[in-house]
Amino acid sequence: MTLPPPGVAVILITLVLIAAVYDVKTRRIPNWLTVTGILTGIGMNGFLYYWPGLKSGLIGFAVAFGIYFGLYAVHAMGAGDVKLMGAVGALVGWHNWLGIFAITAVLGGVMALIVILARKRFMKTMFNVGFIFSEMKSGRAAYTSREDLDVKSPKSMGLPHGAIIAVGVFFFLAMSAHFVR
Repeated sequence: MTLPPPGVAVILITLVLIAAVYDVKTRRIPNWLTVTGILTGIGMNGFLYYWPGLKSGLIGFAVAFGIYFGLYAVHAMGAGDVKLMGAVGALVGWHNWLGIFAITAVLGGVMALIVILARKRFMKTMFNVGFIFSEMKSGRAAYTSREDLDVKSPKSMGLPHGAIIAVGVFFFLAMSAHFVR
């Protein structure tokens, strides 16, 4: 867990804030934003750290994009979230991205639990989790049988993951600043 250079941190904060606003308002994260983030991340790391930085940005992008693409493939994540996390990985490198990923996963789980409890859907959610596992055990994707389990469906109860990614990035930066002095 290392604090990115100030210029990279400013770009990272700007990227995730804009993405969060777009995701909350429109439930989409624009390609112009994520592609700019990816190219800026790889370019800045290459400029600041030459070959090791370029390599770090490329690996960070590949790891983040690869893991999130797996989630997208099973309809658990939107394409904008995949590209946003790829941009975050390109900016901070794969080591730091893993920390952001872990924090974002925990925050996403907590937020999902709050929404589930607020909407009084705890039992329905537990049934859905059981259904997803039974479908996985049978080698089937749960979203093919139940439209409400497809993140792309308007019937699903999703969260704007871009906003959760932004909060995860802020937690990561705060923890990095506190623990890495």
